[in-house]
Amino acid sequence: MTPQEHLEAFGTVDGELRIGGMGLGRLAARVGSTPFFAYDRGLLDARIDRLRGALPTRVELSYAMKANPMPAVVQHLAQRVDRIDVASGLELRTALDAPIRPGGVSFAGPGKTPAEIRQAVAAEVVVEVESTTELVRVIDAGDELGVVPHVAVRVNPDFAVKGSGMRMGGGSQQFGMDAEIVPNVLREYAGSGIDLIGFHVFAGSQNLNAETIAEAQRRTVDLVSRLAEHVGSPVRYLNLGGGFGIPYTAKDRPLDLDVVASSLQDLVDGPISERMPDAVPVIELGRYLVGECGVYVTRVLDRKVSRGRTYLVVDGGMHHQLAASGNFGQAIRRNYPLIVGNRADAEPAEKVDVVGCLCTPLDLLGDDVDVPAAQLDDLIVVFQQGAYGLTASPTAFLGHPAPAEVLV
Repeated sequence: MTPQEHLEAFGTVDGELRIGGMGLGRLAARVGSTPFFAYDRGLLDARIDRLRGALPTRVELSYAMKANPMPAVVQHLAQRVDRIDVASGLELRTALDAPIRPGGVSFAGPGKTPAEIRQAVAAEVVVEVESTTELVRVIDAGDELGVVPHVAVRVNPDFAVKGSGMRMGGGSQQFGMDAEIVPNVLREYAGSGIDLIGFHVFAGSQNLNAETIAEAQRRTVDLVSRLAEHVGSPVRYLNLGGGFGIPYTAKDRPLDLDVVASSLQDLVDGPISERMPDAVPVIELGRYLVGECGVYVTRVLDRKVSRGRTYLVVDGGMHHQLAASGNFGQAIRRNYPLIVGNRADAEPAEKVDVVGCLCTPLDLLGDDVDVPAAQLDDLIVVFQQGAYGLTASPTAFLGHPAPAEVLV
């Protein structure tokens, strides 16, 4: 998406970007300082409504909290989604504080500590085990606490998904149990005092190709259907993962959600209903839910020219938004969409580099970007900042203050 397309999505008021119905200058005054992250509640709700309208009604929607664990965002989403997925003890506590039933919380991710597993079992959330070690620890925690743990097996599939920003399934992985060993594991631990409700398969993230996602879901359903034959009770939980991507640059094309939804409807009506009639299909999304609803706002502290190149030095940077600097997995750095937010209706007049306040040349938010003639105290707005922003960045580097976060 281009900066203009983002402007149209958020809207403007009096020549400024509008966020949550509020002009940027007014919002900045309300927050009290820059930099800050702002998340638009209306855009968040619109994304969920779009998903609800497209996906089969039988499919449940799970929010992957790792994308944005801000408590206000989690509290809001807990009232709109069916489930929340967490990946640490702190995220688990945040989810349990939200208005969602414990059985609607799943705990995934490698390296769960024994204390976290015990906490999850005690809270009666679904523990998605990634190894036999975790499975044994879950069984032990259940015995110690006198409860029956709710367990799903995370499976590392025997196929890989092309086009994902990060491949999290297929080949050798730290995620999940290899599909070929799962039948033996199920036999070995049958009758061990757990409630095995189903399976979780997450093949990859940040994929913009609808047919690739649909193919991964088809192969996932086929895989789990075969594994279900080794479970002594009906499969009730079928987490198909997510991986829905969002466009970060002008060259990226948005995901065709209708293609994914149509294929998923065929799976629900066909093999899922026929081979796993008790299973609740779950789509787990993080970035796709929250990514496009957020912005990062930072103020121009200095304007300088070095041998013909103009630099805007801002009070934020990669310590708050590592991904926008290109240092969060980009093989080739590409600019995130960026504007001068208080001059949203002005035409581009110059090319600049937008750099942060850290002592490293990696601290680059915009490389040779077109902007209106920018001045000191102008507000630079970076789009696509609702996911993997603050908590995915080296906030402590050089000791600058942490930015504020607001949901408006």
